[in-house]
Amino acid sequence: MSGETVATPPALPAGTLRVIPLGGLGEIGRNMTVFEFDGKLLIVDCGVLFPEENQPGVDLILPDFEPIRDRLGDVVGVVLTHGHEDHIGAVPYLLKLKSDLPLIGSGLTLALVEAKLKEHRIKPYTLTVREGQREKIGPFDLEFVSVNHSIPDALAVAIRTPAGLVLATGDFKMDQLPLDGRLTDLRAFGRLGEEGVDLFMVDSTNADVPGFTALERSIGPVLDQVIGKAPRRVIVASFSSHVHRVQQVLDAAAAHGRRLAFLGRSMVRNMTIAEDLGYLHVPEGVLIDYKKAKDLPDDDIVYMSTGSQGEPMAVLSRMANLDHAIEPGPGDTVILASSLIPGNENAVYRVINGLTKLGATVVHKGNAKVHVSGHAAAGELLYCYNIVQPRNVLPIHGEHRHLRANAQLAIDTGVPAERAILGENGTVVDLKDGVATVVGQLDLGFVYVDGSTVGEITDADLKDRRILGEEGFISVIVVVDSQTGKVISGPEVHARGFAEDDAVFEDVKPKIAAALAEAAGNGVRDTHALSQIVRRTIGRWVSQRLRRRPMIVPLVIEA
Repeated sequence: MSGETVATPPALPAGTLRVIPLGGLGEIGRNMTVFEFDGKLLIVDCGVLFPEENQPGVDLILPDFEPIRDRLGDVVGVVLTHGHEDHIGAVPYLLKLKSDLPLIGSGLTLALVEAKLKEHRIKPYTLTVREGQREKIGPFDLEFVSVNHSIPDALAVAIRTPAGLVLATGDFKMDQLPLDGRLTDLRAFGRLGEEGVDLFMVDSTNADVPGFTALERSIGPVLDQVIGKAPRRVIVASFSSHVHRVQQVLDAAAAHGRRLAFLGRSMVRNMTIAEDLGYLHVPEGVLIDYKKAKDLPDDDIVYMSTGSQGEPMAVLSRMANLDHAIEPGPGDTVILASSLIPGNENAVYRVINGLTKLGATVVHKGNAKVHVSGHAAAGELLYCYNIVQPRNVLPIHGEHRHLRANAQLAIDTGVPAERAILGENGTVVDLKDGVATVVGQLDLGFVYVDGSTVGEITDADLKDRRILGEEGFISVIVVVDSQTGKVISGPEVHARGFAEDDAVFEDVKPKIAAALAEAAGNGVRDTHALSQIVRRTIGRWVSQRLRRRPMIVPLVIEA
């Protein structure tokens, strides 16, 4: 396995394909890869990453577009493998840089993207493709392959150039009895393998899970049983794009004579699109508007909502906090029909605890089979490696443990260890003559969306927010004589986020005054230098006396 990198990649040699993952390696989310050949760029996916608890105030995290920001005129297309947020969520922010970048994807994927772009007032150029279709986009010859995932219409993409053939799976699994009958096309994988796949870029999310991912249809009987036995209202939370899961909830509601209402803006939007395009089949008379649903008897209604990941502003979290018109209580059943994205565990369990405290029965992956993954487990990946027999492998879409496990599977099936590349975001891989080589490592960062600002919040800002939230805040105001430097008023000390009263700081005020007097005696008059003296003095005292490291904002004023 290769993890060796150098810093700055060389100029791209003629006849070589360059591959640069800008996101999705070492993390679950913000999937994005750039391919370069003959001066042209092809982008595959452009997703977001959702913030963790140590990133307070952040709404979304984008891939770092910096390596291509000055080359957007060279981009011949943006291929979107499927419609999940971690693959399409950053498209509006990319198109704000250049709005006419062509978007290429399946019908449902593009419909979801277009609805998202409409909110940003962007009308995109699109090319709708389907499995089996080939398109020549600049120097890239693209072939689209059907794959099964937890959203309809997912596609893998084969990228042919004179430098070699790349097969990128996108997110996929090998459900042999899919609800929509749409299998992962292993015959196409085998045909491409016979042609010769020079670089296989493979979904790693479940690479460390042995065996095979359970069938999606195995969820149906469990949902049917739980909904059938529920004495009052049923609230089901899932991803707002999981059409197959929503279909099974709709079918279970219909089977037990219940009506179903969608909750959450994205759930309503996505399911309306899915129904309009024929991907969601709503039994007659089952769907009801949320506002009318409130008038039904409690045992006649199922709510299908967002918030399965504990997002604070999503419907389910607001219900748990009694900040929603629907207030769960005794006899209500809440089903979390989704996975736990790494990093969201605490938020999800906080919601589960909140709902349980209100008296609701909470059914989740930990106590019932109400979710199966959308990603291939180790057994399925082994099948793919044996079918495709790639010359080189670059595991994508996963944390480091997933990437390593995926690379090991490739090696176990005969891929030479030096051809199983363990990369990270910004790793530059060149492909030529059947050999993939790491030639550089770009320095990429996190791009934070915070309200209306994009990229303005830094890691230093987030550190300040964490300190404010965890350690508190102290302000110190001192007025000094501009001629002598002596203190003529203060110091005034005010604190926020401390259990102690401000009176506790009476002991440190003489120390601050003494430190300033000493500085004045040494001829120090600069207010910035005096502010730093105040910061150090009170900082040491608070650390020793109160065992805290708060944010300290000193203000020294000359008079």
